[in-house]
Amino acid sequence: MRTTRIWDLPTRLFHWLLVACVVGLVVSGNIGGNAMVWHFRFGYGVFSLLLFRMVWGLVGGRWSRFSSFLYPPGAVLAYLRGERRPEYSAGHSPLGALSVFALLLVLMAQVAAGLFSDDEIAFAGPLTRYVSSATVSLATRYHADVGKLILIALVVLHVLAIFFYRWKKKEDLIRPMIVGDKWVPAAVTIESSRDDAVSRLLAAVLFLACSGMVAWLVGLGG
Repeated sequence: MRTTRIWDLPTRLFHWLLVACVVGLVVSGNIGGNAMVWHFRFGYGVFSLLLFRMVWGLVGGRWSRFSSFLYPPGAVLAYLRGERRPEYSAGHSPLGALSVFALLLVLMAQVAAGLFSDDEIAFAGPLTRYVSSATVSLATRYHADVGKLILIALVVLHVLAIFFYRWKKKEDLIRPMIVGDKWVPAAVTIESSRDDAVSRLLAAVLFLACSGMVAWLVGLGG
């Protein structure tokens, strides 16, 4: 066995910042009241992170790119039948990839709905002024009820999958997302992800650009 850099630093920071923001969103949303100020801040943070991940999924490290875990339906079915490939021991497996894409899509839908939501008390999304009241009502209902429950369910499934791999398959998925390296069979050739000063600087510039875009969009409702 040998270690190979799988998750670059930008991807790891994205992951853990997203975890912190999602927890903050759920907690602040359930508390309500003045905590909604932080709910919006966490929401904008998630928005910035998601935009960054969309770009990083195209130009990031080898195993952070969407192309490395965008599997056709046949590969998913083969995996369910027990087929294992070397790349599955490095990045996301077909089932893991489905989980990641599902979480990203649901988070994007939740953020988008939040931009057009209105609690009719004290807080409204920054873009409610640009759509009809019927659209605001629909977005609010999805954001507060449907989307939130779907997101929580996916997060719970994600966590359960991590525990399943840890105790049933003896594969630690958490440590690689902290340190970046993962143990792979010595006989298997696995390309490592680029994770140097240049790529990290590029990631920082991209994240700042994404954050600036979110700030501009939110400012439209000012």
